[in-house]
Amino acid sequence: MSKKGRIDFCVECRRETEYVLCKKTVVRKIRDKEYQFTITTAICSECGKEMSIPGLLDRNIQEMDEQYRKTEGIVSTEEIKKLMQLYNLGKAPLSLALGFGEVTITRYLSGQIPSKEYSDIIRAALTSPSYMKNRLKENRSKIASTAYNKAVVAADSLENLFSVSDKMLQAIAYIFESLEEVTPLMLQKLLYFIQSIYYVLFGDPLFEEDCEAWAHGPVYPEVYNLFRDFKYNPVDDVRFAVLNGISDDLAENEKHVIDLVVNTFGLYGGKVLEQITHSEEPWKDARKGYEEQIQSQETMSKERMKKYYEFINSKYPISSEIGLKRYIQDILMNV
Repeated sequence: MSKKGRIDFCVECRRETEYVLCKKTVVRKIRDKEYQFTITTAICSECGKEMSIPGLLDRNIQEMDEQYRKTEGIVSTEEIKKLMQLYNLGKAPLSLALGFGEVTITRYLSGQIPSKEYSDIIRAALTSPSYMKNRLKENRSKIASTAYNKAVVAADSLENLFSVSDKMLQAIAYIFESLEEVTPLMLQKLLYFIQSIYYVLFGDPLFEEDCEAWAHGPVYPEVYNLFRDFKYNPVDDVRFAVLNGISDDLAENEKHVIDLVVNTFGLYGGKVLEQITHSEEPWKDARKGYEEQIQSQETMSKERMKKYYEFINSKYPISSEIGLKRYIQDILMNV
């Protein structure tokens, strides 16, 4: 006997029937403007009519809310919660710190949609510690001293958190946006491949930072310090909400190279990428004289990285995903 699917009462059939969940497009007017939304519907398997099932209306409201916010660039309730976490502020203190009415954030967390003006203020505070500090100073008289001091300490900590160049941060943010999970080990190797390939294709390094030949492959020390607490786990921290949007400053050729690396090397985990770098001359040259697990801080010359990938480019066109995938496959066959 086959296992039954989803079942509920169909008002057309006047009995319980099986149904399937489908997507449909609806048009709704909000503030005198029409929007198209994709929502979930339940269709009776027998009569083909829509059914009203428990929880579906709430799901549709959530779907339309998310799509409306995305279309209009409005912050989500999750982003507001992140902002509260970042600066150790409750709902009322955060409202006052941003220059809003005392219950504004409470209303937003209950589902009220912010105006674009207020949304932009919230997002700016979320992505820029210096902006948040300015808002705190402007509204200091409205906030209790304890809350104010905690928020300023948090802002100072966030400003000091990122000791890498703007271009490196932009690349890291773009990698995070492109991949579902990124461990610190994987991130380090992807940055090394991006730097090497970009230098060959466009004649200049993408980052100013130098990487070092550590026991587990190429490592950018500044990036290591940034993510060291995650060890071998995927990077997931509310503090990195400040990275949101900064990848927009990357040029198209910079995004192109990151896409090349993400769509090829990014298909593998950190340990496999480590094996690949251990097979490459720049890391092996810098590790000469060191046994396998001995620590070192030997710099891997950008010029040496470029020279090696120029050689690879003469055998595999590294400007294409096909060429890079062939290179990776050949390396892994000999590891």
